[in-house]
Parts: sequence; structure tokens; C-alpha cells
Amino acid sequence: QVQLVESGGGLVQTGGSLRLSCSASGRTFSSYRMAWFRQSPGKEREFVAAINQNGVSAEYGDSVKGRFTISRDNAINKVYLEMNSLRPEKAAVYSCAAVIRYSVSYVPGDYNYWGQGTQVTVSS
Repeated sequence: QVQLVESGGGLVQTGGSLRLSCSASGRTFSSYRMAWFRQSPGKEREFVAAINQNGVSAEYGDSVKGRFTISRDNAINKVYLEMNSLRPEKAAVYSCAAVIRYSVSYVPGDYNYWGQGTQVTVSS
């Protein structure tokens, strides 16, 4: 079992950058494939990025490719989302999620563990 806590959200201007962090408890963090999702009010949860267990392979949603980077540090049980060139969008809650599986998943329902989320607002 793993517990996840996100941090780093806030208000940022269009074109700015923000780095989100997700801290995980437990001694088996390196066994989990990690992902970031986001959700705005009235919208479905959207896949943002995922990274495999050793951090070598990453996948991104089409809307963030080339602007966001996911990474992880298994030594300290953290996963990060570096967000650059942020666009003015509806405020969204960004959540990290974890699952033990060998293939990437873009589906929220496939992830077993979730953090409480951190809000990101991009002002125009």
C-alpha cells in the first residue's frame, strides 16, 4: 500500500512554470508506475503524464507534450511534474496516482492509489 501527498500547486501567469511534487509513503515505491491526472470543475479527469518504475519511460497527454516533464526519484519516494509554458485554462486539481503494472495506462480507474490533489490556476 502507498499513500500519496501532492504539493507545489498555486497561481501562475500564462507562460510561467510550476513544479508539482508527490511524496509517497512505503518501502515499495519503486514497484509502482506513477502518473499525474488533472480535473477541472465539470470535466472528466484527464491523463497528464505517466512514468514507469525505473523512470526511464514516460508518456504524456497530447495537450501537454513538449511542455510538461514527469520524473521520479526512487531514493526519496517522490515523483515530479515540471510544467512549463502554462496556458490560461480553467483551474484544475492535479493528482498523482500509483499502480503496480507493467504497461502504461491512461485510464484513471486503473490506478489504485491517489493523493488528495493540488490546485493549479493559470491566469491570463
